[in-house]
Amino acid sequence: MNAGELLKRALNEEFLTAEEGVFLFENVPTAELMFVGNELRKRKKKDGKVTWIIDRNVNTTNVCIANCKFCNFYRIPGHAESYITDIETYKVKIEETFKYGGEQLLLQGGHHPDLGLKYYADLFRELKRLYPNLKLHSLGPPEIAHIAKLEGKTHTEVLQTLKDAGLDSLPGAGAEILNDRVRRLISKGKCSGREWLDVMRAAHQLHLTTSGTMMFGHIETVYERFEHLVWLREVQSEKPKDAKGFLAFIPWPFQDDGTLLRRVKGVRNSVTGDEYIRMIAMSRIMLPNVENIQASWLTVGKEIAQLCLHAGANDFGSIMIEENVVSAAGAPHRFTYKGIMNAIKEAGFEPQLRTQQYEYRALPANIEEQVIQY
Repeated sequence: MNAGELLKRALNEEFLTAEEGVFLFENVPTAELMFVGNELRKRKKKDGKVTWIIDRNVNTTNVCIANCKFCNFYRIPGHAESYITDIETYKVKIEETFKYGGEQLLLQGGHHPDLGLKYYADLFRELKRLYPNLKLHSLGPPEIAHIAKLEGKTHTEVLQTLKDAGLDSLPGAGAEILNDRVRRLISKGKCSGREWLDVMRAAHQLHLTTSGTMMFGHIETVYERFEHLVWLREVQSEKPKDAKGFLAFIPWPFQDDGTLLRRVKGVRNSVTGDEYIRMIAMSRIMLPNVENIQASWLTVGKEIAQLCLHAGANDFGSIMIEENVVSAAGAPHRFTYKGIMNAIKEAGFEPQLRTQQYEYRALPANIEEQVIQY
């Protein structure tokens, strides 16, 4: 393979194979990958703005039977610390989110064996009745697959019911690495990689917008990372022409603190800042049909995330008024709304508040500073 020819093809927004992606990742200097990633970003984002969002990750329940080896958040059914969030708690959290300028809840939880489709549909309807302007970016493919199995329904039937009840968009949770060799070792109780992709296909057919994700830096091979990117690209290519499909791709390194993978298997996060920047650049190169690439400041910190804005990323994610799952595995970084805007400005870009649909919105006049404490 010839690196120069592959980079030319990347700049022409051609689809590179997983093997070609691996070759570039392993053989091309970081500066060259950053240059190509940045050029591709500039074509898609001509206004020089970097977007961000205010939202809140609220967990419907911490009860889960998936037993993922990288998760410190879940509790088994009947555990003394298990819970299902009640409506009064939602009300407090939603009103607080509005106060801080947010308009969205990212609702996620575990694979609860007793919470089926009616529970989630009723919950969504009640939240929308109480707060008609609230956006629900909720559940994720493994949870949709779990509900479908509990109910004996198709992914489409589950998603349509939830959409009718108020679901606005579907996050890319639970992708990890989509290769089933990896999934059997780290998240055996979750849906297969193929089923994750099939849920996203069904969501796109219903014109639900989604995001793609990847958690890397644990037991996967480099090839399996690029295979993952190719599969996401293929699903995006299959969406209806008038559907947006994957609005964004968000990769982040495995957070290992206290996880079973680290304690029992000795698997540690060895992803360096340079490697993360290279993966951001390669994500932009491998996914020419995905509009937005997000840098995960929560897991890599401000300085690395800022460099990613010069390597293909155009989004800084959320200040996240609340986040419990990744933080439980050791992600230490925090931002207020002023902090995230200043970080974007320091990197040489104009910060722009957005919605989940990547529409620009003005900074709310009544926004309050939030010092995040978990």
